[in-house]
Amino acid sequence: MKRIAVLTSGGDAPGMNAAIRAVVRSAFASGLEVFGVRRGYLGLLEGDFLSLGPRDVANILQRGGTILLTARSQEFLTEEGRAKAASHLREARIDGLVAIGGDGTYRGALALVEEQGIPVVGVPGTIDNDLWGTDFTIGFDTAVNTALGAIDRIRDTAASHERVFFIEVMGRQTGFIALEVGVAGGAEVIVLPEVPTTPEACAQVILDSASKGKRSSIVVVAEGAYPGGTSALAEAVRRVGGFDGRVTVLGHIQRGGSPTARDRVLASRLGAGAVEALTGGRGGVAVGVIAGEIAEVPLKEVVGRRKDIHRRLVELARILSI
Repeated sequence: MKRIAVLTSGGDAPGMNAAIRAVVRSAFASGLEVFGVRRGYLGLLEGDFLSLGPRDVANILQRGGTILLTARSQEFLTEEGRAKAASHLREARIDGLVAIGGDGTYRGALALVEEQGIPVVGVPGTIDNDLWGTDFTIGFDTAVNTALGAIDRIRDTAASHERVFFIEVMGRQTGFIALEVGVAGGAEVIVLPEVPTTPEACAQVILDSASKGKRSSIVVVAEGAYPGGTSALAEAVRRVGGFDGRVTVLGHIQRGGSPTARDRVLASRLGAGAVEALTGGRGGVAVGVIAGEIAEVPLKEVVGRRKDIHRRLVELARILSI
């Protein structure tokens, strides 16, 4: 193996740049040439490659987003599109690919492996932390800390005005961010896609909290946890409980910003691990961290398999919210 490429795909996540840096410099240390693919799989279809050396990735460790940009491509979803993408890699004499992203990125990587025989290694870059085969994904810790800072500030206002605040965090299908930030922020209620709730149950917790002397409450809601969204939940709880609730949607601020130290270190380890897998002839895997150690899991075992939230943490959140 003499040349490899690296791309970022899907939603951006803080720490992606740290992973790119680790791929480039680890590969350079192993005597490999590295090319960046701009705009993810769309860039593969267009042959949009640029040579990357150690100096090209200087001073990006602390930057959010991705210097390689990211985009979605309908054409790449077709077998013909993937064949076209693979042909561009072969024309550039690229022997292996590192794909940084989430479940959709992994699906594309697996298709390139199985259909085109391209050695691809997946690196988990998504704030949702929902990928199988790794305890943590790049960007999750930063997203949680960003949301936590906002919740801490909102709690000051909630306490001052003796109000209930419904705070929506990202997580259309998974509640990892909501659960972690809810526990860290001392939320009275955490609403998760994995743990269905009702306005009646939510209102009862808030009323019980008030009866124990609490004058304000924080309800953390994963964006996909309630039909109709967080505003619909707040309105339903208002009708049941008879109290006013203010809604704050944190949105895409959770994706941006400088990555935390934890995400920088994780991304660095995983980027280097991806290069090690490729140079060792182990394409078709996803690298992750399990029990603190870098692990490799076949992509076919990861794709389409979503890990569950920490159920004991759900119970702990309930206990600590009294």
